[in-house]
Amino acid sequence: MNKENTKETAMSGIKRSKYEIDMCNGTIMDKLISFALPLMLSGVLQLMFNAVDIIVVGRFTGSQALAAVGSTSALINIFTNLFIGISLGSNVLAARFYAAGKSKEMSETVHTSITIALISGIIMAFVGAVFAKGALELMDTPDDVIDQSVLYMRIYFMGMPFFMLYNYGAAILRAVGDTKRPLLFLIISGITNAVLNLILVIVFGLGVAGVAIATVISQLISCVLVLACLCRSQSSYRLYFNKLGIRRDYMVQIFKVGVPAGIQSVVINFSNALLQSSVNSFGSTAMAGYTAANNLLGFLYVSINSVTQACMSFTSQNLGVGKFKRMDRVLIDCMILSVAVALVMGSSFYVFGRQLIGIYTSDAEVIKCGMEILAYTTLTYFLCGIMDLIPGALRGMGYSAVPMVLSVIGTVGTRVFWIFGIFPFHRSLGILFVSYPASWGLTIILQAVCFYFVRKRVQGSRGVLVS
Repeated sequence: MNKENTKETAMSGIKRSKYEIDMCNGTIMDKLISFALPLMLSGVLQLMFNAVDIIVVGRFTGSQALAAVGSTSALINIFTNLFIGISLGSNVLAARFYAAGKSKEMSETVHTSITIALISGIIMAFVGAVFAKGALELMDTPDDVIDQSVLYMRIYFMGMPFFMLYNYGAAILRAVGDTKRPLLFLIISGITNAVLNLILVIVFGLGVAGVAIATVISQLISCVLVLACLCRSQSSYRLYFNKLGIRRDYMVQIFKVGVPAGIQSVVINFSNALLQSSVNSFGSTAMAGYTAANNLLGFLYVSINSVTQACMSFTSQNLGVGKFKRMDRVLIDCMILSVAVALVMGSSFYVFGRQLIGIYTSDAEVIKCGMEILAYTTLTYFLCGIMDLIPGALRGMGYSAVPMVLSVIGTVGTRVFWIFGIFPFHRSLGILFVSYPASWGLTIILQAVCFYFVRKRVQGSRGVLVS
């Protein structure tokens, strides 16, 4: 009991900036909304700016260019999500140390995280440049779009160091409850991206290359802004470039949570790449329809993922001060919030689907293909929210490997079985995308059982799992 009181005293003694949120005291739902809403808007705005890429390229360069950009999305996610997943480890560890008032440990976590981001970004730039064409060929990308797809990927990956630094820097800010400044940085870089798209594609006629160049420049801007924010901080998460380096103990703890999360994302996106290959077999019209529909599903994902991020940060901070009952309440409130957001947005996307897909393209056949996909995914998307929330809470408690395995079994296993066992005998986009809600439902059951046993173990340990 004395130990818990010491932790709470440390927490209450933290001097907060106006951007930070006290996750360990007071009411929960309003603070969850305050945390999640800017993060949700950040994700939505990011996708809107990405949508400008797709809209500009589709309207002013043609459906082949639209298909070329869309065909790279699953592959880019496979390459990047391992390292983005590791940033979740930085978020969990930083939140834990910040709540417990451990300034030295917090600083070491920040500098180790930023160094990992820089190294991983450089690695990703090399991987994208060298392996883009071979990977796209493995995905059966059609001959009429593969050259443009390769060009887009190679330019896009040149911005990976900036992309990684921004994401890891934003993860540190989220750990202390600051989701407002990353939103501001995204607005600035996103507007720049949109303007550059119009100039490079319409005025200079650079097509997919123009879209990729605009993206790299916008990533550079967001990277500079988030690093400047960390450098100007007066708290324990202040960044000093002369202190950059990897501390082995902290790297191990970051990887303990982050690597399984990253592997989970990679494997799930691998299943999405297999699904992309199945869509490719229908030709460029279906590919364009999938690109537009998948972009709309992206808005749903980032909205409910903002609640998952809130759940992870709130859980980690409350574990840091030993508030176990509050952790449970956080998960319940997050489920309520996630389901509400998914149902409202999902039903709206289904009802207005034709008009929304019509923003991306005027081709009636493309719109028809997109609507066939939305019919099976939008109304059931609340299942995806629940499926992601439980692993988010588990990662906040320091457990990441088991939810990874269960997600691979439930989500990836179901989709792979569907793609190779059912789809070949019933070839349609509808049958293909029924695999989404089926995989979400099965994974929820597996994750819920896992959570029950892990929660009992954490309560019994009465301690911080990552320390």
